[in-house]
Amino acid sequence: MSRQVKERLKKEVAEMKNQFPGFRPGLVVLQVSLVLSLIIINLADPTDFLKVLRSIVAVNENPAVHGLIVQLPLDSINTINAEKVTNAVAPEKDVDGLTSINAGKLSRGDLGDCFIPCTPNGCMELISQTGVSVMGKNAVVIGRSKIVGAPMHDLLLWNHATVTTCHSKTLDLAEQVGRADILVVGAGRAEMVKGEWVKEGAVVIDCGINHVPDSSKASGKRVVGDVHYPSAKERAGYITPVPGGVGPMTVAMLMKNTVESAKRFLQAYTPGKWNIDYTKKKPQEPQPSDADISCSCQSKPIGQLAREVGLFSEEVEPYGTSRAKIRLDALKRMEKQPDGKYVVVTGITSTPLGEGKRTTALGLAQALGAHLNINAFACVQEPTPGSCFGARGIAVGGGYSQIIPLEEVCLRPFCKRDFKIYLIKWNVNIFQHIDPRSAFSLQVLFDLLVPLRRGQRSFSPAQLNRMKKLGIEKSDPLAFTGTEIRRFVRLDIDPDTATGDLFFLMGVCAVQDPGSLENEIMAILSLSSSVEEMQQRLAKIVVATSKSGDPVTTEDLDVSGPLAMLLKGTLKPVLMQTVEGTPVFLHTSPLADIAQGSPSILADKLALKMVGSEGFVVTESGHGADIGLETFFNIKCRCSDLQPDVVVMVATVRTLKMHGGAPPVQAGLPLPKEYSQENLKQLERGCCHLKRQVENAQAFGLPVIVAVNKFSSDTHAELELVCGQARQAGAFEAVQCTNWSDGGAGALALAEAVQRAAKLPGQFRFLYDPQIPAVDKLRTVAQKMYGAKDIKLSPKAKEKLALYTKQDFGNLPVCIAKTHLSLSNDPMSNFMLPITDIKANAGAGFLCCLTESVTKMMFLKRLFIGVTPSVSSCCLCYKHCSTLQMSSLSMIKI
Repeated sequence: MSRQVKERLKKEVAEMKNQFPGFRPGLVVLQVSLVLSLIIINLADPTDFLKVLRSIVAVNENPAVHGLIVQLPLDSINTINAEKVTNAVAPEKDVDGLTSINAGKLSRGDLGDCFIPCTPNGCMELISQTGVSVMGKNAVVIGRSKIVGAPMHDLLLWNHATVTTCHSKTLDLAEQVGRADILVVGAGRAEMVKGEWVKEGAVVIDCGINHVPDSSKASGKRVVGDVHYPSAKERAGYITPVPGGVGPMTVAMLMKNTVESAKRFLQAYTPGKWNIDYTKKKPQEPQPSDADISCSCQSKPIGQLAREVGLFSEEVEPYGTSRAKIRLDALKRMEKQPDGKYVVVTGITSTPLGEGKRTTALGLAQALGAHLNINAFACVQEPTPGSCFGARGIAVGGGYSQIIPLEEVCLRPFCKRDFKIYLIKWNVNIFQHIDPRSAFSLQVLFDLLVPLRRGQRSFSPAQLNRMKKLGIEKSDPLAFTGTEIRRFVRLDIDPDTATGDLFFLMGVCAVQDPGSLENEIMAILSLSSSVEEMQQRLAKIVVATSKSGDPVTTEDLDVSGPLAMLLKGTLKPVLMQTVEGTPVFLHTSPLADIAQGSPSILADKLALKMVGSEGFVVTESGHGADIGLETFFNIKCRCSDLQPDVVVMVATVRTLKMHGGAPPVQAGLPLPKEYSQENLKQLERGCCHLKRQVENAQAFGLPVIVAVNKFSSDTHAELELVCGQARQAGAFEAVQCTNWSDGGAGALALAEAVQRAAKLPGQFRFLYDPQIPAVDKLRTVAQKMYGAKDIKLSPKAKEKLALYTKQDFGNLPVCIAKTHLSLSNDPMSNFMLPITDIKANAGAGFLCCLTESVTKMMFLKRLFIGVTPSVSSCCLCYKHCSTLQMSSLSMIKI
């Protein structure tokens, strides 16, 4: 009979595979025993119970598993509450039917909405195979266990039998058995039911498994049931043998329940689609402030959002109810899944008016997800506490395309105060390495660096790497000579080459760039794909040069390990949501003008795996296409090996009017009348700038879509002009967007254009080969991105470039630290791009080329805030020298 059930199940599974190729029902058996405890779970540990529960939760959340059974009894040194363990199984995966929820549904007759325990279900299948109708029959069940007796009683009762439950204490047991048309025995007592008790022609189902002595068997034992089979078979119409009767049917019913669970799963399952609840907001008139919109939106619990997008609870570290960090284990689990479509949002040159680049990125993600029902993720940088052009606070996005709750958006990757304290300790330790006036002798410092532990001294891996650089091949600290100890302890740093990070807090030398360490660390966090890679990058940070011309790194100082420990937790992307419930990753905030200026590689990689092959990830790049997009491709994409599919360029009519010659504006002040009056000629002049930025984006071989953010002051003719000019410049499409006021609905045309563009065959290419000389890389970027005639290296820049080439840093990509305003589309332009200094961000993996001498980062920020509204106060910007010529048709003059 069990074979017939298995054949039927094979056909049902084949039908599911035809509908969903590659699909198959999954079953997990969780066994807790003394043997397995030594291998998998240490049951002597008081936390064993929690480990078992965590294992069950992990299976509950795994969509590839449709059934989970806990093998009972739980064999353990410590007592484990079996009731809590079985009830931890999700009811929809409880194919053993033992949870209280399934048992309760069975007891009240909800047979179609629960899983029936396998042995009772198998008994009912055996009865049905006899052809005997259960309806109206007298049925007797001997036994009251939760596994057999109790559910068997309920099953017979709801199949319309008159049921009597007996047990070992029943006084008139023989009399009760004698009245039974159907007898099910599961008392666990060997041959307790005698053959003469059985009613003539009755159906007898024996569920007992007992071992009795038998000298004729090799084992000295034989298996018998709860019914005396030899005598009972003479009276019963049908009887199950032991062994070989109920057991195989129980297994068959387990398979049946698993297949049924898989069927139920498929009823609500669409391959590659999230089962996510979106909240489509109805815009209010007049539109409230961003803060009011955020307060009016009820964000879903972050745990629910994580489950909806396929994350397991053990991969989520909640910070309150509306944000969480995601563990990197999730990326390892999904590493074999295909990536989704990769969309990068850039813009034209920024102005104090703001173009709404992040608002567009979030609106696009909302349109794809909440309105087109496509898996969509947005990845954006963490906001800076300071304002941008004095117009933006800590919010990310705006209007009905923003991240909520607004007050919790700014989750910093690490506490700057704690980081500064660590820097003070770091610098004090470093001072002992390099200052010949140190109160410690060489031997004392050597003993501190290589301490005595259990009577022995040994070198750390970082110290071994340092000795390899020094050419010291000894591994025994006791064998070091005085000269070798001096070389090992003293770093021989050239004070003129030490960065401000190294000595700023001590005042040992002139301050050059106190913010560079934090900037490079942020870039490292953004560009690392794993903890191991972050550790390797941190170890490569160059803090100075030795007098012999070799780089001195954090690994040489033996501080890269503690620094990696400090930053390990910051590598986890932060999960939040938009107004409409679209998932968002916030992670890292490297500055756009001195680094790659984009969200982390880890956030993008994890999101691409989570959305699946048909989904979309919308990420951003800093500043305009000439700076942010160029470094996004040439630095970030080289590190990540990810190839974007589409570029979205954000523009506005009023910004293009400013590029066309309209008077400058200050953030927060009323706009001059030129911005509210239709002026197509002025706007057309500004579109020269848009065309040049489109060409910059097209240089990387990707389709470019121009998103024109619509404002109330824009006229139909102005919007059509901008869209037409964008198409003439070669844009794949140009669309109008109202995502600030309408949310995802206002970016539907953009989302549909992105879908079409993503279907084009990929032709992505880098701007330059990293193996060419650094001068040629700089020249390529300056000419192709900025419209410069050539570059002009200062003597200092030439000296630094020669040094870095000697130190094997010449093959790194280049990041030009410059104002975001230097761009020309004039073919007759003869301006030279002045490179005044170069810094090797060896850990981050690029050469930072400065276009003007740099003073303290914080000093520049304080100088610009509230004084020069056309310069960003949240990013470090650099003005060019007076020899830089700029086209008035395509840029803003500082």
